Amino acid sequence: MNDSTSATRSGWLRGPLRPFRFGQYRLLAASVTLSLFGAGGWLIALVWQVIALGGGPGAVSMVSAASAGGMLATALLGGVMADRIPQLRILRAVAVVRTLAVGVVAALAVAGWLEVWHLVLVALAIGLGSGFTYPAYSALLPSILPGRDLMAANGVEGMLRPMIMQAAGPAVASAVIAAWSPGAALAVVCVCEAAGVALLLAMRPVPLRQEHPAGPEHPVRSAVTDLRDGFVYMVRTPWLLATLLFASVLILLIMGPIDVLVPFVIKDRAGGGPGDHAIVMAAFGIGGAVGSLAMASFRMPRRYLTVMNLFWGLGCAPLVFVGFATHVAQIAVAVFVVGICFSAPMVIWGTLLQRRVPPHMLGRVSSLDFFVSLVFMPVSMALAGPVSAAVGSGTTFLAAGLIPAVIAVLAIVLAKMPKDELAHPLDDRGDDEDGSAGTDDEPENEAVHPVEPLPVCT
Repeated sequence: MNDSTSATRSGWLRGPLRPFRFGQYRLLAASVTLSLFGAGGWLIALVWQVIALGGGPGAVSMVSAASAGGMLATALLGGVMADRIPQLRILRAVAVVRTLAVGVVAALAVAGWLEVWHLVLVALAIGLGSGFTYPAYSALLPSILPGRDLMAANGVEGMLRPMIMQAAGPAVASAVIAAWSPGAALAVVCVCEAAGVALLLAMRPVPLRQEHPAGPEHPVRSAVTDLRDGFVYMVRTPWLLATLLFASVLILLIMGPIDVLVPFVIKDRAGGGPGDHAIVMAAFGIGGAVGSLAMASFRMPRRYLTVMNLFWGLGCAPLVFVGFATHVAQIAVAVFVVGICFSAPMVIWGTLLQRRVPPHMLGRVSSLDFFVSLVFMPVSMALAGPVSAAVGSGTTFLAAGLIPAVIAVLAIVLAKMPKDELAHPLDDRGDDEDGSAGTDDEPENEAVHPVEPLPVCT
């Protein structure tokens, strides 16, 4: 690429678009977009395919539980593998398996041979693969982008998830189901997945940033040792441990009320129905997209640990109004703000892991983060109903809105985050202001952004 082309490209690839200067990232982002689109379509097609087979809520729950159980089973192992195997290979393998699995289901559906147990097996296979995807993607990103662009890339991914997976994918799948059949929608999902595989195959090989040393130890014992080392690193790293503990409580407090209790608040207090529930959930998703994209437009805050945790803690406050709202519009505005405040610091969090966790540990630490979400989300949903029945929905939302702020402050103070973030600045104020340092050529893996080892508790 000549200098004029590079200058032209860098002239508009600014803000959250900065990472698109790099061809490797463009291919990866396009693949992720297609995968998210397929995932959103799969969720809708799955439900209606079960219904078409004569199944009810129990059958849908069984299929969904198989997917969630698969993810939970491989989440921690996925982190170990992401630190041992080039992450692009993992993403390719998982994408190929997912494409074949959806293709088989689509073919059986179109032929009229599909049964519910087929869907259970395929959902389990997809869930098992998903446990490997997140840590591999998180560990791959710093290998193809310079450190100053990671926050923008995480913001783009945070924006794509609600817009593509929760809106565009389900919308297209619903239209295909209405026009033809759930089997046709599954075929569309398969085509999207196959296109995503092609994009991953078009990427150049990306080696591990730090090769895993070979040794005589048995592979299983070695994997267990790696996993143990990941837990030890977490426990000995104050900001990481405190944030993960806080995130666990946060998910436990807010996800159940949002997913389980909001529909009843809409029905019983606001007099709304399913359409109003869809509007409220869309507001939450749009808020998340806005928050992610907005945060991607800024540099890493100087007080990144403090800002991130306070954003999460104080951002839950609008849930207080949800428990006492009497109009759908009030609920929608409240969850829109919560969506912004929940997703914006996620951009900081993902970037923080990629820049401060040593490369050889990033997969395992990312998997621990993923595991926390998987474990506490269903627990929160299971507890929301009984707790609301015992103390009332208003009190439940009051606790969900106020307790996170208290825990956020405790996490910041006890982990001495203000001192830590000043000792390890990530604001990149020494980088080129115009963001034009990059070209279309990918950065070298080792020279992109050196990672400082963190001090540990003694």
